[in-house]
Formats: sequence, structure tokens, C-alpha cells
Amino acid sequence: MRTSTGARAGQYVALLAYLVFLAFPLLWLISTAFKSPRELGSLHPTWIPRHPTLANFRQAFDEQPLLHAALNSLIAALGAALIAVVIATPMAWVMARRRTLLARAATGWVVVSQAFPFVLVIIPLFLVLKNLRLIDSLAGLVLVYVVWSLPFALWMLVGYVRAVPPELEEAAAVDGAGRLRTLVSVTAPLLAPGIVATALFAFVTAWNEFFFALVLLKTPEKQTLPVVLTHFIGAEGVADLGPLAAAAFLATLPSLVVFALIQRRITGGMLTGAVKN
Repeated sequence: MRTSTGARAGQYVALLAYLVFLAFPLLWLISTAFKSPRELGSLHPTWIPRHPTLANFRQAFDEQPLLHAALNSLIAALGAALIAVVIATPMAWVMARRRTLLARAATGWVVVSQAFPFVLVIIPLFLVLKNLRLIDSLAGLVLVYVVWSLPFALWMLVGYVRAVPPELEEAAAVDGAGRLRTLVSVTAPLLAPGIVATALFAFVTAWNEFFFALVLLKTPEKQTLPVVLTHFIGAEGVADLGPLAAAAFLATLPSLVVFALIQRRITGGMLTGAVKN
């Protein structure tokens, strides 16, 4: 009994430590965003600002086009998430239902492709986009995000599809429904939590992505929010800490809001994908 109680207490302590580890950067970012320049330069920093101010937010909006950059990020992230889900759903259905050697090889390739670093693929992607005349365009960036997020979306959705009883699809086939009708009318509604979770992860990945946007977008009016945030760092590497923290805090809000709004669907989708028939 004592061993069980001690083990449970240890688990709670480990969980609390993990939550503190995750929350520390966000809390410190929020605290920094509301501090005055004098407090930011203090040798004895505090968690709670002594004299909270919104000057950092005003300065951030005055110095950089944050709203326009956020709109670019929103277009790229939404476009990538929607296209990735539309492509990945039927592909995941085929990979889950067709237990052939080709389907297994495709699944293995999806897993292996996640290990490729950004630097390894940026040059081929740049050459392809150059031939398509999509360099320095949001359409080209969306295409890159779709290609990059598609393997992960496939890997997630395959698990969700396998959790759907195949007997439902067989019954639809007996009633005369074709494969496309079965996928749209029978399987897709049952995959709704998984599709929402997959789209969310694709959206957050594209929203926070920096490297591809930095390399592919050169026109300032087309740059995304993560790239614009680097403009708060001077040529000598000295950061304008207050406005940078304020802008970075605003950049994290969409992800937090989306998670809060569809948290139940995400949890349901993950549990559904984890249960095998």
C-alpha cells in the first residue's frame, strides 16, 4: 500500500515538473511582453512586472507589419492544412484497407521520410519551385507545406481509418455504394475527430514554420509572421526584447485559441486512432 502511494506521488511530482517545464517559456514570454525597458534591463528580474505597460505592443505594431504578416501566415497555414487533409484522407483509406506489399512499403516510406532534415530537401524544393515559377509566392509556400506535412497526416489518418470497422463499408458496398461514396458518406463522418486533429497539427506546423519561409520568400510584403519576428533583432544580434516578446506572444495566440476551441475533438480523435478493431 505504501509502495503504491509512493509511486503515485512520484508520478504526480514528475507530471507537475513536466508541466512547469512546458509552461515556463510561455509565462516568461508573457511577463517580458508587459515589462518596461527599465525592468527588462534590471539585474534582478521578477516574474510579475512591477509597472505593467502596453508600450511594447504599440512599438511592435509601429515597427513591423505584424497584421499583414499574420494574414500571410494564416493563408499559408489554412491552405496547407486543408489541402493536406483532402489529399491524405483517401490515401490513408487505401493504405489502411489494402494490406498489400505496396501499401506496407508506402507506410514505411512515410515513417522514414519524417527523419529527413530541412536542409536535405530545401535545394530540390527550391529548384522545383523555380521551374514552376513559384519562388517568392504564397502558393509555392503552401505547396511546400503540403508536401512536408503530408507524410505526418497520412501516418495519423491511417490509424484512425483502421479503427473504423470495415463491416460498415462492406454493408455500404452491399447496398450499392461505390468506393468514393463509401468513403464520403460512411468512413469520412466517422473520421471527423481524426481529420480535425490532423488538420490542426498541419495548421500549427505551417503557422510556426520558419526555415522554408525564410528561404523561399524574399518580398517583404509576402513574408510570414515567424520571419517578420526576426526583424526585431538588429544587425549585431542585439534583440529589441520588449517588442519582440510582445510580437511573439501575439504569434502564439492563434495556436492556443485553436487548441482551446477543439480540445475535445483532438482528444477524441487521438483515442479513436489508438484503439484497434
